[in-house]
Amino acid sequence: MFFDDLPVGYRFKTEARTLPLAEIVGFARRWDPQPFHTDPEAAKESPYGGIIASGFHTILTAFVLTLEADVWNEASMGSPGLDELRWMKPVYPGDTLHAEAEVISSTPSQSRPDRGRTEIQYRIYNQNGEEVAKYRATHILRRQVG
Repeated sequence: MFFDDLPVGYRFKTEARTLPLAEIVGFARRWDPQPFHTDPEAAKESPYGGIIASGFHTILTAFVLTLEADVWNEASMGSPGLDELRWMKPVYPGDTLHAEAEVISSTPSQSRPDRGRTEIQYRIYNQNGEEVAKYRATHILRRQVG
Protein backbone atom coordinates (compact mmCIF):
# COMPACT_ATOMS: atom_id res chain seq x y z
CA MET A 1 0.00 0.00 0.00
CA PHE A 2 1.08 3.55 -0.69
CA PHE A 3 0.77 6.80 1.26
CA ASP A 4 -2.69 7.62 -0.09
CA ASP A 5 -3.96 4.10 0.76
CA LEU A 6 -3.33 4.63 4.49
CA PRO A 7 -5.70 7.32 5.79
CA VAL A 8 -5.92 8.41 9.41
CA GLY A 9 -7.78 5.71 11.30
CA TYR A 10 -6.58 2.82 9.11
CA ARG A 11 -5.81 -0.19 11.31
CA PHE A 12 -4.06 -3.50 10.86
CA LYS A 13 -2.97 -6.41 13.02
CA THR A 14 0.07 -8.64 12.54
CA GLU A 15 0.42 -12.37 12.89
CA ALA A 16 1.83 -13.64 16.19
CA ARG A 17 5.23 -15.01 17.17
CA THR A 18 6.31 -16.94 20.26
CA LEU A 19 9.65 -16.06 21.87
CA PRO A 20 11.43 -19.19 23.11
CA LEU A 21 13.99 -19.08 25.92
CA ALA A 22 16.96 -19.82 23.64
CA GLU A 23 16.08 -16.94 21.33
CA ILE A 24 15.60 -14.51 24.23
CA VAL A 25 18.95 -15.44 25.80
CA GLY A 26 20.76 -15.46 22.43
CA PHE A 27 19.49 -12.00 21.52
CA ALA A 28 20.37 -10.63 24.94
CA ARG A 29 23.87 -12.11 24.99
CA ARG A 30 24.61 -10.25 21.79
CA TRP A 31 22.65 -7.01 22.21
CA ASP A 32 21.52 -6.50 25.83
CA PRO A 33 23.68 -8.63 28.17
CA GLN A 34 21.99 -7.89 31.47
CA PRO A 35 21.70 -10.78 33.95
CA PHE A 36 17.89 -10.86 33.98
CA HIS A 37 18.03 -11.49 30.21
CA THR A 38 20.91 -13.99 30.14
CA ASP A 39 21.43 -15.76 33.48
CA PRO A 40 18.57 -17.93 34.82
CA GLU A 41 19.96 -17.97 38.37
CA ALA A 42 20.48 -14.20 38.54
CA ALA A 43 17.09 -13.65 36.88
CA LYS A 44 15.36 -15.63 39.65
CA GLU A 45 16.62 -13.02 42.12
CA SER A 46 15.50 -10.09 39.95
CA PRO A 47 12.17 -8.28 40.33
CA TYR A 48 10.94 -10.38 37.36
CA GLY A 49 11.47 -13.78 39.00
CA GLY A 50 13.07 -15.24 35.88
CA ILE A 51 14.46 -14.55 32.44
CA ILE A 52 12.68 -11.83 30.47
CA ALA A 53 13.17 -10.66 26.90
CA SER A 54 15.11 -7.49 26.21
CA GLY A 55 12.75 -4.63 25.43
CA PHE A 56 14.71 -4.16 22.21
CA HIS A 57 13.97 -7.79 21.29
CA THR A 58 10.28 -7.12 21.92
CA ILE A 59 10.26 -4.04 19.69
CA LEU A 60 12.26 -5.72 16.92
CA THR A 61 9.95 -8.74 17.01
CA ALA A 62 6.99 -6.41 16.48
CA PHE A 63 8.85 -4.58 13.71
CA VAL A 64 9.55 -7.84 11.85
CA LEU A 65 5.92 -8.90 12.27
CA THR A 66 4.92 -5.53 10.81
CA LEU A 67 7.21 -6.07 7.82
CA GLU A 68 5.76 -9.55 7.35
CA ALA A 69 2.24 -8.03 7.33
CA ASP A 70 3.40 -6.25 4.14
CA VAL A 71 1.14 -3.23 4.56
CA TRP A 72 3.46 -0.34 3.65
CA ASN A 73 6.63 -2.16 2.55
CA GLU A 74 6.29 -1.40 -1.16
CA ALA A 75 6.05 2.34 -0.47
CA SER A 76 8.64 2.63 2.29
CA MET A 77 11.32 5.27 1.90
CA GLY A 78 12.60 4.91 5.46
CA SER A 79 11.79 6.61 8.71
CA PRO A 80 13.14 9.60 10.62
CA GLY A 81 12.51 7.80 13.89
CA LEU A 82 10.36 6.50 16.70
CA ASP A 83 8.61 8.38 19.48
CA GLU A 84 6.92 7.45 22.72
CA LEU A 85 8.66 4.09 23.07
CA ARG A 86 7.44 2.41 26.25
CA TRP A 87 7.77 -1.03 27.81
CA MET A 88 4.85 -1.72 30.14
CA LYS A 89 5.11 -5.42 31.03
CA PRO A 90 7.94 -7.96 30.87
CA VAL A 91 7.94 -10.57 28.12
CA TYR A 92 8.76 -14.07 29.39
CA PRO A 93 9.97 -17.13 27.48
CA GLY A 94 7.02 -18.72 25.74
CA ASP A 95 5.04 -15.49 25.45
CA THR A 96 3.40 -14.98 22.08
CA LEU A 97 3.43 -11.43 20.71
CA HIS A 98 1.51 -9.62 18.02
CA ALA A 99 1.23 -5.95 17.07
CA GLU A 100 -1.77 -3.80 16.33
CA ALA A 101 -1.31 -0.57 14.41
CA GLU A 102 -3.32 2.55 13.68
CA VAL A 103 -2.50 5.46 11.37
CA ILE A 104 -2.69 8.56 13.56
CA SER A 105 -1.53 11.23 11.12
CA SER A 106 -0.90 11.55 7.43
CA THR A 107 0.74 14.57 5.82
CA PRO A 108 1.64 14.88 2.13
CA SER A 109 5.05 16.45 1.55
CA GLN A 110 4.86 20.08 0.44
CA SER A 111 8.29 20.02 -1.21
CA ARG A 112 8.27 16.48 -2.62
CA PRO A 113 4.88 15.52 -4.06
CA ASP A 114 5.98 11.92 -4.63
CA ARG A 115 5.82 11.15 -0.87
CA GLY A 116 4.23 11.81 2.49
CA ARG A 117 4.74 11.26 6.22
CA THR A 118 2.53 8.71 7.91
CA GLU A 119 2.59 8.31 11.68
CA ILE A 120 1.53 4.92 12.98
CA GLN A 121 0.91 3.99 16.62
CA TYR A 122 2.04 0.43 17.28
CA ARG A 123 0.88 -1.52 20.34
CA ILE A 124 2.38 -4.91 21.18
CA TYR A 125 0.32 -7.49 23.03
CA ASN A 126 1.04 -10.87 24.58
CA GLN A 127 -1.12 -13.98 24.32
CA ASN A 128 -3.31 -12.75 27.22
CA GLY A 129 -4.16 -9.51 25.45
CA GLU A 130 -1.93 -7.50 27.79
CA GLU A 131 -0.13 -4.54 26.25
CA VAL A 132 3.58 -5.15 26.78
CA ALA A 133 5.05 -2.28 24.74
CA LYS A 134 4.16 0.52 22.38
CA TYR A 135 5.81 3.02 20.08
CA ARG A 136 4.92 5.58 17.44
CA ALA A 137 6.77 5.51 14.13
CA THR A 138 6.91 8.09 11.38
CA HIS A 139 7.14 6.47 7.97
CA ILE A 140 8.12 8.25 4.79
CA LEU A 141 5.93 6.60 2.17
CA ARG A 142 5.95 6.90 -1.59
CA ARG A 143 2.76 8.07 -3.30
CA GLN A 144 1.52 5.93 -6.13
CA VAL A 145 2.32 7.52 -9.48
CA GLY A 146 -0.45 7.66 -12.04
